[in-house]
Amino acid sequence: MIRIGHSTDIHQLVEGRKLILGGVEIEHSKGLLGHSDADVLCHAVTEAIIGALAKGDIGTHFPDTDPKYKGVDSRILLRGAKEMLDEAGYVLGNLDATIYAERPKMRPHIDAMRANIAADLGATMEQVNIKATRGEKLGFVGREEGIASECVVLLFKKNAL
Repeated sequence: MIRIGHSTDIHQLVEGRKLILGGVEIEHSKGLLGHSDADVLCHAVTEAIIGALAKGDIGTHFPDTDPKYKGVDSRILLRGAKEMLDEAGYVLGNLDATIYAERPKMRPHIDAMRANIAADLGATMEQVNIKATRGEKLGFVGREEGIASECVVLLFKKNAL
């Protein structure tokens, strides 16, 4: 059996926070606001997996009302999605994610993000694609008010391979 999942995550850029995407801390004057470390890339990947498994959304499993997730490294949430994948008997075929950010440039950090996500999902880098695009000064991304990410995942039942 094959399953496809999709998710989008958006967080506001604010001063006084670290900018973390794909588990990589990126030098920037602002960071993302959120209950956790607000890593929109990890959140989109995590929720795409949860969605593909038809198990709700990220807030169902890792609620922002739970103090244990306050400031949490979003890679921990991603590893939680990997546990759900294993329990359901699925494996990652591949994932394709996009980061929407006016600045900073993402290209220098993409391979480190891919490596982190691949490691957390027990996958190879060839199974994890991440790309970035700018807002071209349009919308909340273009005005540098926030960063968004989208992800699509393809899962396969282990015994169907």
